[in-house]
Amino acid sequence: MSIKPLADRIVATKDAAIDKTASGILLGNAEEKSNTAVVVAVGPDVKSLKKADHIIYRDYSATEIKQAGTDYLIIKEEDVLAVIDK
Repeated sequence: MSIKPLADRIVATKDAAIDKTASGILLGNAEEKSNTAVVVAVGPDVKSLKKADHIIYRDYSATEIKQAGTDYLIIKEEDVLAVIDK
């Protein structure tokens, strides 16, 4: 079963928390909340995002759901603050 967002909503999965830097230094607060995610589906009214975009979204703006053992976020397009170039 897939999730199909409506209107200007997107479905995304959270990025894994970063636990060490590129040079190998371990970070102590790896459990802190990360506001980055990967877009897996977009609604028909979404204009500036597409699948596989890495995004930064606003605190407390996402609806978290679990479907088939996977955690998803449903976010309004206006709550996306930036797209990360990777």
